Amino acid sequence: MSTVVLDKKADLAGPGIGDYKELEQVLPRDYRSLLTPKETQQAIFRLKRYIEDNLCKELNLMMVEVPLIVDVESGVNDMLDRDGSRTPLQFHISNDRDKHPLDAQVVQAATKWKRVALKQFGCKLGEGICTDMRAVRKDYFLDHDHSAYVDQWDWERVIMAEQRSLEFLKSVVRKIWKVIVGAEQFALEMFPQLKDPRYPSLPQDLIFLHAEEILELYPDLPLKQRETAVLQKYPAIFIIGIGWPLKDGYPHEMRAADYDDWVTDTSQETGAATHGLNGDILVWNPVTRRRHELTSMGIRVTKDTLKQQLEMSKQLDFMKLPYHRAILEDQIPLSIGGGIGQSRTLMLLLRKAHLGEVSVTVWPKILKEICAKKDIFVLE
Repeated sequence: MSTVVLDKKADLAGPGIGDYKELEQVLPRDYRSLLTPKETQQAIFRLKRYIEDNLCKELNLMMVEVPLIVDVESGVNDMLDRDGSRTPLQFHISNDRDKHPLDAQVVQAATKWKRVALKQFGCKLGEGICTDMRAVRKDYFLDHDHSAYVDQWDWERVIMAEQRSLEFLKSVVRKIWKVIVGAEQFALEMFPQLKDPRYPSLPQDLIFLHAEEILELYPDLPLKQRETAVLQKYPAIFIIGIGWPLKDGYPHEMRAADYDDWVTDTSQETGAATHGLNGDILVWNPVTRRRHELTSMGIRVTKDTLKQQLEMSKQLDFMKLPYHRAILEDQIPLSIGGGIGQSRTLMLLLRKAHLGEVSVTVWPKILKEICAKKDIFVLE
């Protein structure tokens, strides 16, 4: 089966937002921040510490340093998808009057770097790493929850071959969800004014749904609208199997071919025609009244699934790169990992209407003017 290359306009713009006229209609009209700017900063740093400490505790991780820039030739930068539409910032380092130059890229995520780093830091089975990762993604449409500046808790953990299963994936997802729910309760205790009847607390349990199931439930809806529809029924879900082409010929969403495993047949575990050992946590955001993605994660590719996914994506030339050779030659461990959006999570827990209320980055003048009219004040 070959992968259909999608028109990326809607995907890059998020869930159906394509211009600022539409965004103005989408942003809430009755918004007032429940926290002052000072209280918001206090909450941010206490929540970050809570989440980092508890992620490390639940998943047996240790905090490590992570690169902001990487060598182009290493192949460890995250391409985000497999159609080439999201390219990293690249620059030339002349170094010694171009006698020993380097071509470098700003990372888009640390997905592939982390897997190599597991070996570098000597992580054994069941051990892993967590990073306070910063990145730049220049190809997003800048709306209420998409920014060119990205901050994530990028984490990775060593696993054995027998753990490459849906049940193990779900067990890890439940631990991450436990941390997020706990962080919300921590925030509510810290600032009781966040206990607003308009904004119900997160449910204790996630609902697991396969991408194939969601397509069957809403066969006539576009990709992102399927997520919005299912979140009306289940306010917190984990969508399994993102990247495999579904019955309509399209994947639920594009995924790069060289980190998450979206090709493995899981029909023996589900009794249905399902694929993939990865997924996303999505919730319903009662402030924005829209879908809200918190994390993407998955069991990583083996040498066999890497070859299959690169072939489907017409990217077999990647197999020459050092990162890909390391997988093909069994030089780095099997692993599971993911990225949890820091500002996305904080925006949700602190009942904010815009990403810019919890992170400092660049926004176009038109967006800042729209936000100001609605009493949404982005940081500068």
